Amino acid sequence: MDELKEEACLAWLALALTPRMGPTRCGRAVKRLGAAERVFTASLTELESVGMPAESAQFCFDGQARAAAIKEAARTAEVGAIFLTPEDETYPGRLLEIFDPPPVLWVRGDATILNNPSIAVVGTRQPTPYGAGMAEVLSRDLARRGVTIASGMARGVDTCAHKGALDAGGITIAVWGTGIDVIYPKENKKLAEQIVAQGGAIVSEFATGTFPAPQNFPIRNRTLSGMSVGVLVVEGAEYSGTRITARCALEQGRDVYAVPGNATNKNAWGPNTLIKQGAKLTARWEDVWEDLSSQVRLELEDRMAANESSADGSASLFGDQASNSVQNMGEHERIVMQELRQDEALQLDDLIERLEPKMVSGEIFTALFELELAGRIKQMPGKNYVRSF
Repeated sequence: MDELKEEACLAWLALALTPRMGPTRCGRAVKRLGAAERVFTASLTELESVGMPAESAQFCFDGQARAAAIKEAARTAEVGAIFLTPEDETYPGRLLEIFDPPPVLWVRGDATILNNPSIAVVGTRQPTPYGAGMAEVLSRDLARRGVTIASGMARGVDTCAHKGALDAGGITIAVWGTGIDVIYPKENKKLAEQIVAQGGAIVSEFATGTFPAPQNFPIRNRTLSGMSVGVLVVEGAEYSGTRITARCALEQGRDVYAVPGNATNKNAWGPNTLIKQGAKLTARWEDVWEDLSSQVRLELEDRMAANESSADGSASLFGDQASNSVQNMGEHERIVMQELRQDEALQLDDLIERLEPKMVSGEIFTALFELELAGRIKQMPGKNYVRSF
């Protein structure tokens, strides 16, 4: 990086760390100054004349902003991340289209994928088995077609979306509402490492060390939708972050897709209302694919064609593994698996009742234990069981 470009990057970082300088003020200040690095040489009067509050202008003029930026750049490198500014080629082009693009993005992982066509998958932190299954299946199927899956790595639907993309061998992006070095929720630490290891990325517009404050997540949501070509809503209540993300998507001119839900479930309110308002009803990956612009589909098809040989090998391997998985099951495990579904949980008592003519309860418990140990089924709260694949 040449000296002038390095100075410009540092200036953007300095502005982002300056008190009372949000994304809109940062962008306006750079535009009026003519170049970001001018923030370090402009007089106090000039800084105030470009719309900076007096406190912010003084912070920059005194050199405090530059010192903070140097310290933050060092800290970013220490945690294995980089930061991008709107002047970087890898900064997401779609994000520059929104009203208030972040002046700085902190990134861990492959920053070049941030310009891939992506679908943001969002929903409640407490999904039903149906919602969790749909988020995982749709994300997996879209990822297999080259679509990058973006989400917020929160509990529930977000986690299912990331896992679905990873299971398909695809790329996924996690957009955080914390600093790039603050994993939230903590139980998703392994998931975060998997995302990076598999060629994905973790993105944040908050400085290192930023804790998960509630006000950060609506800000994060507009970045998540802004980076994406569309937003897929799986489940979400009337007053939720999911609704905020969908509203941001509409304001940004992004396509909105929604998975219909059971009308008696409060988490179905969000997607069902969006469908009434014109969102695309989505039950299969094709519902999203067919709605993508021809330019985006061509880009994805070109990428798939370039990786066709490796993709075919992976598909064959996956098929062989799936076949072997079934063949390696015992008779009791096969019988239990036939009763379970991926998108609908079955309660233990109901399962025992169904299998009563074929198996005794002890055999059912043993089969469930073996299947869960092998990762073929999942136990949900309340002794409810669903298939993992």
